[in-house]
Amino acid sequence: MAEAATKSKADVDFDRVREQFPVLSQKVKGQPLVYLDNAASSQMPARVADCIHSYHRNEHANVHRGIHTLSQKATDAYELTREKVQKFINAEHKDEIIFTTGTTDSINLVANSFGDRFIDEGDEILLSEIEHHANIVPWQMIAEQKGAHIRVIPVDNNGDIIWDKYVDLLTDNTAILAVGHVSNALGTVHPVKKMIAEAHKRDIPVLIDGAQAVPHTPVNIQDLDADFYAFSGHKMCGPTGFGILYGKKKYLDQMPPYRGGGDMIDKVSFEETTYNITPHKFEAGTPPIAAGIGFGETISFLNEIRMENIAQYEHELLEYGTEQLQNIDGIRIIGTAKEKASVLSFVHEDIHATDIGTILDQQGIAIRTGHHCAQPTMRRFGVSATARASLSFYNNKEDIDRLTEGIKKAISIFE
Repeated sequence: MAEAATKSKADVDFDRVREQFPVLSQKVKGQPLVYLDNAASSQMPARVADCIHSYHRNEHANVHRGIHTLSQKATDAYELTREKVQKFINAEHKDEIIFTTGTTDSINLVANSFGDRFIDEGDEILLSEIEHHANIVPWQMIAEQKGAHIRVIPVDNNGDIIWDKYVDLLTDNTAILAVGHVSNALGTVHPVKKMIAEAHKRDIPVLIDGAQAVPHTPVNIQDLDADFYAFSGHKMCGPTGFGILYGKKKYLDQMPPYRGGGDMIDKVSFEETTYNITPHKFEAGTPPIAAGIGFGETISFLNEIRMENIAQYEHELLEYGTEQLQNIDGIRIIGTAKEKASVLSFVHEDIHATDIGTILDQQGIAIRTGHHCAQPTMRRFGVSATARASLSFYNNKEDIDRLTEGIKKAISIFE
């Protein structure tokens, strides 16, 4: 690990890295698979799948409850993941790392638990205009319960937030700012560090939806100074059903439990229940143990490549893909922010996105079409849907060339 940690991008053979993903060697519709739907869910390297399989075959037992050997081994492996996550995002304490089922669950936890304690009638919840539904709907629900109000930061025609409008929306009534680090629909990278600093001038806490950021770029929680940060395992080459919520202890210790049941309790009687300490008071019931252990292996895998190398390589792919798509007549890229990550979202002037996606699938090319759980974003840019090709570090320029030729074929069919 020490030797791997010194690698620069020049030392990383991404073709060899690609070989660690067995799914990419298959054919779809008789054509070699080109997988460009990574913003929805990324693929899993063989070693992570093997780790999960080994747990199921050799070490399966419940965690935190047993004194027998298998339970202790499972608990050690599961809790090791918490330490790995802490180091991966540079959190100050491992107790600030809460295991959830994913980004959506993490945001719901904060909306409900933070909202129960800190949001009052007349307060305002500040979101951006290009949020994923998972960072809109939970806040709408708590706002309705509490009599609070949603306020929206507008974006310009490139997909960048309008800074002056953002600053004006920060008021003494703002209870929390909740914003995506990277837009899943556009690829916009919000200036979250700057946004957090501005919010903190008014002591406004900030939640960052990092689902589309953590898989593609290094994230240093202490440098960002986010109060909450949420992300998912399955978007970063890990298992489904497992996610992370980072939260500052000064908030977590004051927030009530989100769910009740085993493991989040201290003592229970019919007269009164007292709760476990953070983070366990937010982790009710039997957790997704296999997924948690597998996610720990995922982090080890990413650490060996280094997120700095991944970010640089994917940026080169994004620039190449942008250039290729811009050269296709009739194609318009939706989302041209100054800072972007991993997403090429586009429309054709005469062909619906679903038709493009269907024809690409016939060529073995997997992209996503539709509103991408970001309907307000689609309305902002005056489209009902886009075709979205989203990149990962196991993609290459040949994949983009296949995409480009596939789009041209789709256009020729409709001419």
